[in-house]
Amino acid sequence: MGLAGVDVIVVGGGIAGLAVAAGLRQRGAQVLVLEQAGDFREVGAGLQISPNGARVLQALGLGDGLSQSAMRSRAVVLHEGASGRQVMRLDLPEGGAGFHLVHRADLIALLASALDGVQTRFVAQVAHVNTQGPRARVTLQGGEVLAADLVLGADGLHSVIRPAMQGGAVESPFFTGQVAWRALIPAAPDSLPEAQVFMGPGRHLVSYPLRGGRVRNIVAVEERKAWASEGWNHPDNPANLRAAFAGFGGPVPDWLAQVSSVYLWGLFRHPVARHWHNGHAAILGDAAHPTLPFMAQGANMALEDAWQLLRCLQHAPIDRAFHAYQNARRDRVAKVIKAANHNARNYHLRPPLAQIAHAGLRLASKLRPDAALRQFSWIYDYDVTRA
Repeated sequence: MGLAGVDVIVVGGGIAGLAVAAGLRQRGAQVLVLEQAGDFREVGAGLQISPNGARVLQALGLGDGLSQSAMRSRAVVLHEGASGRQVMRLDLPEGGAGFHLVHRADLIALLASALDGVQTRFVAQVAHVNTQGPRARVTLQGGEVLAADLVLGADGLHSVIRPAMQGGAVESPFFTGQVAWRALIPAAPDSLPEAQVFMGPGRHLVSYPLRGGRVRNIVAVEERKAWASEGWNHPDNPANLRAAFAGFGGPVPDWLAQVSSVYLWGLFRHPVARHWHNGHAAILGDAAHPTLPFMAQGANMALEDAWQLLRCLQHAPIDRAFHAYQNARRDRVAKVIKAANHNARNYHLRPPLAQIAHAGLRLASKLRPDAALRQFSWIYDYDVTRA
């Protein structure tokens, strides 16, 4: 259809929304971003941008900014939780698009820096969307109605736009029996730019430095029956985190002793949306396919979605473009989500299976040190900007 002069409303100012808004504006569209918060602030802490996501940022002209905002990761190192003993080290490639450790707020700021010419409205909460007719219509809380040629829903886990794609019905998520804590602590000056994973029975902890090594990110996951609310903003007592990982060794006790503020959320599994588009509207990112964090691919899938949607809209009429976009993305994100779910099980093995599996990983890392990383090359080597 071409995008020059097309009016687009993007609902949501997170990673997916800002990436697609920046790309639309670069292609000549008139873009309005609606964000329900008071600014482009992003809750959360650290995230990992792998090469498949980094290529999108580079294509948007943000490669230098990513290098300045993020730390380039050298390795992923797996450890036994109790002893802290290394199980496997996966050295990451030094060249190419690279693996990056970045604070979520810094990535949001980087994407927001590319919004020159994009209109933004904060404290703008969408109540309803009508996707049919010659133009889509968005109704805000309070009754104001906005119209556009296209509406793109990048409004996350609890998307208001997603139900309109499904004819009003949305499958309910279910609690996975896992909860996650997140915290930030000061990092030691000599912290290596590596993601460390400590694995134990029914739980694991991931940590890596951020912001030039000044801050350390901690995400800790535990299997349990006690339900916890979904979302990033539920404060918890640090003593609960320390109790859950009291049996862990290595640097973990020292890290957890420094935690003064922690947030807890329940991990829920959401089905990938059956339909990603309807009339003049489409969804992307977590609005289409919420992803559990065990492959660190949520942000990367959102970036891939944004680029694929841009390409399809540029080269086909709306209905064909949206259809091609869903066809290009749905199977891939479903496969990534399946891999993430499998990773969670591998991290939480119990004796004696854990000892057998860890011994196998140690042997494999000696015989074929690059094999573990190569099994996920279908994720990391993927280049949506050329696909």
